Amino acid sequence: MSASTTLCGLAFFSVILPLTLFARAASAEEPTDVTRDAAGHFQRGVALYGEADYRAALVEFKRAYSVSPNVAVLYNIGETQYQLQDYAGALTTFTGFLAESGPNETHRSEVQSTIEVLRTRVGHMIVATDPPGAEVAIDDQTIGKTPFEDRILVSIGRRKVTASMAGRSAVTRFIDVAAADNVAVKLSLPATPSEVPPELSTLPPAATTVPSKTGSGTTLRIVGWSATGVLAVGAGVSGVLALEEASQLSKSRNSYPTTEAVLKNESRLTSTYSILADSLTAAAIAVGGITLFSTVSAAVHQHSHEGAARVWVGPASAHFEMTF
Repeated sequence: MSASTTLCGLAFFSVILPLTLFARAASAEEPTDVTRDAAGHFQRGVALYGEADYRAALVEFKRAYSVSPNVAVLYNIGETQYQLQDYAGALTTFTGFLAESGPNETHRSEVQSTIEVLRTRVGHMIVATDPPGAEVAIDDQTIGKTPFEDRILVSIGRRKVTASMAGRSAVTRFIDVAAADNVAVKLSLPATPSEVPPELSTLPPAATTVPSKTGSGTTLRIVGWSATGVLAVGAGVSGVLALEEASQLSKSRNSYPTTEAVLKNESRLTSTYSILADSLTAAAIAVGGITLFSTVSAAVHQHSHEGAARVWVGPASAHFEMTF
């Protein structure tokens, strides 16, 4: 059946269908707006079919039929399905057309010939699922839930079969169907593991553990005290060297003969060692003070819920006392 022949038929029906619907409305006393709505959808379907937009045309034809069922619309639905190569759908629709139309219905003989062709372009599928009760879709069109009482009519070619069920993972398979085939398909749907086991849902919430920062703080305090010790030793050594150079400078000044270069060199060394000793002493005091503050703060924080802490700082010593 060619598209041009079909288009002529569709154009013809686009003229006679509104009249048919009006006659139906008059006999059944349906509102005229329903008739106009059905005729509008039908005529849009004819226009879209002429533009080869078959999917949109099928939507309009089906809407017209749902608004006001008429056997003439079934012919156009079947022809559009045929153009979309939905042979199973076209066979079902044309069979319905013959059942509803009278012996003198236009295109009846044409539809009978088309049905004979379509029977050579369909097969059957026997679909089962484990467990039963899954929703099955073929080529993304929902068919129903398993178990099915009868075989499923499908178009020949590669068919996409999907089974889905709440609480289980969906399964999809692609099945090749040839003419007159009876293909058995069984889909097993694996259970989806629950994120929280039911037996654990009633347990009280676990206590939250706050990561302890004691380790990192202790390490920093150890480094601080070590650095303080190194700086103090360096300050002491520099001080001793400064004193020795100062003594040597004094001897050189009282000795004769002594050159000016020697005096300048010893004076420079004495000054350098003195500055180095003062700098290292200041650094030791600064690092030691920070480390002492950190140590005292950590001890107070650790025992804040167990007792009271008192700190005395005097000119000659620092005293820390913890009472419980």
